[in-house]
Amino acid sequence: MGAMTAGLRELKKQQTRQSISDTATRLFIEHGFEKVTIAEIAAAAQVAKMTVTNYFPRKEDLALDTHETFIASLARTVAARAEGESALAALRREFMAAVERHDAVTGFSGPDFARMIADSPTLTARLRELHELREDALARVLAADTEAAPGDLTPRAAAALLTTAHRTLFQQVMDLSLAGRDNREIAAVVAGAAHRVFDLLEPSLAGYAVRPRPS
Repeated sequence: MGAMTAGLRELKKQQTRQSISDTATRLFIEHGFEKVTIAEIAAAAQVAKMTVTNYFPRKEDLALDTHETFIASLARTVAARAEGESALAALRREFMAAVERHDAVTGFSGPDFARMIADSPTLTARLRELHELREDALARVLAADTEAAPGDLTPRAAAALLTTAHRTLFQQVMDLSLAGRDNREIAAVVAGAAHRVFDLLEPSLAGYAVRPRPS
């Protein structure tokens, strides 16, 4: 009974968090991120102002509510790569799959959401910060997996190249969304661009951080 109660309590928390985020995003799209207050979000979501800030200490994360998944995405892909697979190959494979399913982590969000971010200096800055945090997370995984010596810049350099590729493609998705292209069109264009971008990295990173096969 205790486990069931705890599970229901957690489900209720998740539902409340999602409801607040959905309400906030709707208001941000309608009125602009900078113009909407936390008090207005709380009133529209029918919760206390403190409830909003308890779930979302930063106002930006009300809009970018999947930031934790976004930050961890590249590192998780590399950490879970198959035997004999390089970091580049794993990230390329997962990116292409994410584009095919129109995943928000690659930038698919629709024109209204893309416009909300583009029109807000605060959200644009926060998105840039999330890209940097994602690079940091990837660099840590690469350093650990390759047993890099302290001070070795190779994992950081590799993470910078790989994250920049993803950031560039993410921006292309956003730009195409702003131009009114639908998800199928965007996916077709970005898939082609992704192959070219990842091909550029092959000469330097194809053999880097390859997961060893059992001897």
